[in-house]
Amino acid sequence: MKISALAAMALLAATPVLAAATPFEWLESVDGKAAMDWVRAENARALPVLTGDPRYPGLEAEALKILSAQDRIPTPAFHGDDIYNFWQDATNTRGLWRRTSLDSYRTDAPAWETVLDIDALAKAENANWIWKGAECRPTTHDRCMIQLSNGGKDAVEQREFDLDTRAFVAGGFRLPESKQTVAWLDADTLILTRDWGAGTTTESGYGFVVKTLKRGQALTAAREVFRGEPKDVGASPVVHRDGAGRRIVLINRSLDFFNSAWFVLPEEGAPARRLDMPTQSSVHGLLDGRLVVSLRQAWTFAGRVYPAGSLVAIDAATVNSGAATAVEQLYVPGDRQALDRDHIRVTESRVAAVMTDNVRGRLVSFSRGPGGGWRMETHDGLDNAAVAIVATADSGDGVFFTEEGFTTPTRLRYAPLRHAKATTVKTLPARFDASTHVVEQKEAISKDGTKIPYFIVHPKGHKHDGQDPTLLHAYGGFQVSKTPVYDPVIGKLWLERGGTYVVANIRGGGEFGPAWHEAALKGNRQRAYDDYFAVAEDLIRRGITSPRRLGAYGRSNGGLLMGVALTQRPDLWNAVVVESPLLDMMRYHLLPAGASWIGEYGDPTRPEDAAWIAAWSPFQGIKPGVKYPLAYITTSTKDDRVHPGHARKFAARLGEVGAPYLYFENTDGGHANAADPSANARRWAMHYTYLSRQLMD
Repeated sequence: MKISALAAMALLAATPVLAAATPFEWLESVDGKAAMDWVRAENARALPVLTGDPRYPGLEAEALKILSAQDRIPTPAFHGDDIYNFWQDATNTRGLWRRTSLDSYRTDAPAWETVLDIDALAKAENANWIWKGAECRPTTHDRCMIQLSNGGKDAVEQREFDLDTRAFVAGGFRLPESKQTVAWLDADTLILTRDWGAGTTTESGYGFVVKTLKRGQALTAAREVFRGEPKDVGASPVVHRDGAGRRIVLINRSLDFFNSAWFVLPEEGAPARRLDMPTQSSVHGLLDGRLVVSLRQAWTFAGRVYPAGSLVAIDAATVNSGAATAVEQLYVPGDRQALDRDHIRVTESRVAAVMTDNVRGRLVSFSRGPGGGWRMETHDGLDNAAVAIVATADSGDGVFFTEEGFTTPTRLRYAPLRHAKATTVKTLPARFDASTHVVEQKEAISKDGTKIPYFIVHPKGHKHDGQDPTLLHAYGGFQVSKTPVYDPVIGKLWLERGGTYVVANIRGGGEFGPAWHEAALKGNRQRAYDDYFAVAEDLIRRGITSPRRLGAYGRSNGGLLMGVALTQRPDLWNAVVVESPLLDMMRYHLLPAGASWIGEYGDPTRPEDAAWIAAWSPFQGIKPGVKYPLAYITTSTKDDRVHPGHARKFAARLGEVGAPYLYFENTDGGHANAADPSANARRWAMHYTYLSRQLMD
């Protein structure tokens, strides 16, 4: 029976189950023999091209020198009165967890004491351990739950560690590998969510059953205190404490990636109580008995409207009563302003936050007056910089934060917050010659008329003859902002060799608050891609580059953007780096963690969603007879966040239609695709070898 193309499209939309079966599904078997044979064959084809290029050894050596440099800034973390740091270099490839005093840390040569050697641990246990962090016991700051990953996966094993003896606690808490969230309720009790067995994980692969576990109890004896639903993304416990010793235990029942139902867990034995709070909100801490909450949607409470993007303080004890005094407003964003929700921290008596104005950052803090009312203070810092909060003190109001620009090395600063004056503690030495380049901010006009800002770092006095080798980067999703950061690898391996680097602030990100993100959600996803193409076209129109010299790079959700760039506008590029990507969007919800992103992309099982997802899904967008540029597709076997099957199938489909590509899969590294500095150096050297071949030759 013959049917028209229009009828075929209607059938696809009406029968979403068809989307569950796509070519090359055998490549979704992560460690399957046939799939791994294919991976080895592809690696064997790509490696001689990239690592055999005469530029590769120098690029790898430069990258390794940067990534393992002894004079880079050691990232601080407070545990009690001490400063802790996780350090990797060429000798300690898996890393050292170490500590020093605050006074010593602020000197040029801190006296470090090794607390845990991950290289030695991996060797002693013959295990592929990768450090994933520590959750330390509050108040006493004497014990931590250490998170260890097999090869970089998100799933971790957790073990109790004694900071005084610098040893794992004999008979202490030990949790087998799982995607799990753990917090300390008290000195001898954990509250956690994990895979407890059959029927306790969601379709996204996360736990939805929260339990408490007392010292000496077996996992099977843990007591259930909350249960979500299998259709949720997951449920996780959060324990907040304020400077006066108050404690509040919250359960975040994640309905989708952006909507959460927040519950308070009262005293032991009482059922959890849902808070009357908007589902699109994030809780950042407890201050003077009030929850500090950022809003991603407008909220009407007690007759007052709190706009999207606001920061509020909520009296958790009375908010359900509808009392007008239960909510206090700290901040409302101005035009082209936003608070970075990933950089809001609560200290003993203040709230520290990063505010961006037209994608330029500044540290601000909020304090509450004796009679109520909040005051915002702006702390001194660099202009035209990216700002990030690194660590906050366990007591007092001390904050470490960084400032940096595309050509300005990162500096670590310390602010006591009670004073506007911050002091510079450490400055990263210049890793490349920035004197040859200048930074500008420009705007492109997207398809619907929206102004899209972008930063361009280009050589001084360039001729505008379309010959600049240019790398265009963007992300465009999950309210993630792309700010002007100092990246020594880009500087040394690309800019110093004459390249131009561009960062596009496309919709889907968080540069201008929730509305900028929501403008490209689900059915409006194409706007993010149109924004990216508009920036590329603007670069070409200005004579900065040309399709022959223009390359695209993105990872994860940015890898999806790259897949769309390759399939929708192959005419714009001569190089596309597709890293750790989502690509088969008709099946993404069926692969691990995929279902958690339905709030961002839509649900392929719903006919109306499937119709517009199919319109831009890169895997389905590959067509025979189209002239595609040579793409470089790369991922990690141990990526348990974005399934490697996406990248594998996309490459196989390109091969099927006769399109050129290179494919490389790292067998370690997880979603970050880098298990250690050496592996990371190889990764970046391969990227820039490919880009040099395509754009500079």
